[in-house]
Amino acid sequence: MQQSDAQSDAPVMEIQGLTRLFHVGGGGPFGVGAEPRYVHAVEDVSFALQRGHILALVGESGSGKSTIARLLARLDRPTSGQVRLKGSDVLSTRGRKAMLEYRAEVQMIFQDPFGSLNPVKTIGHHLARPLTIHKGLHGPARDERMRALLRTVGLVPPADYIDKYPHQLSGGQRQRVAIARALAVDPEVLLADEPVSMLDVSIRMGILTLMEQLKEQRAIAYLYITHDLASARYIADETMVLYAGQMMEKAPSDELMREPAHPYTRLLLSAVPNPSRARRRVEARGEIATMINPGSGCRFAPRCPLAMAICRRRTPEVTEVRPGHWVRCYAANPVRSVA
Repeated sequence: MQQSDAQSDAPVMEIQGLTRLFHVGGGGPFGVGAEPRYVHAVEDVSFALQRGHILALVGESGSGKSTIARLLARLDRPTSGQVRLKGSDVLSTRGRKAMLEYRAEVQMIFQDPFGSLNPVKTIGHHLARPLTIHKGLHGPARDERMRALLRTVGLVPPADYIDKYPHQLSGGQRQRVAIARALAVDPEVLLADEPVSMLDVSIRMGILTLMEQLKEQRAIAYLYITHDLASARYIADETMVLYAGQMMEKAPSDELMREPAHPYTRLLLSAVPNPSRARRRVEARGEIATMINPGSGCRFAPRCPLAMAICRRRTPEVTEVRPGHWVRCYAANPVRSVA
């Protein structure tokens, strides 16, 4: 019993030092200049995903959120770092069989529910494919499983949807189909990349509520990627803030929204309308730091109102300000270093 509890408490996915560089010139006879030039899209990102737990990854456009999702979905390979799924090294496995096994455990919900569905195939086709490829289901058993998936995501009665095409459904219904398709293989991890950003405000809450219900019912580990702090606070157990490819802060969602430690987190929160109380606007200065061969130092330093000389010289260590709440910032006056 104790062993079972220990296994259930272990992270289903662990990410250590995840880094992705994109070569953009130099460093060769056909490049421009002698020094290689790289976009540091993601640099030294570490976190863990727990069963029945939602981690929100927030940041502005271009911060590297979707790049992280693509790396974890194995749509791209990291430059360095480790990804472990249930203790096994993911990046050391190659071949179609290993990829199918991984995709049965880790599924992705894309931002655009219309673009992620084949417009010339029926809803039934989209659900049948993963059931056939990963589960080996055919005939009546597969059809019953398809109907059960549609009921799970609230598309009832299933007969009204299974023979329709994506253009015959609303945006919210299409996203529910995308979620049903992801659930077809009984995944351990769902990577939700801005799953409600292209939906009408009136139907976003329904999708978020569905995701929360599935978390509770199936103990799924979620990485919820968003630029919307309000939805992160509503759905996520913890929130991690990303800026220019670097982790800035991570804490339980309520605590991070209530007591942000990093100046960039404060900047993001100051831009969120809150009619219940006045919040002093945090002003950023300067330009966004270059992500091409950025050098050392905090990426937010050129815009930070609290930046010191050391911020530009050396990247801050990850430090804990309160239990379960860490920040990468010299100005936060951390209590002790944890990394």
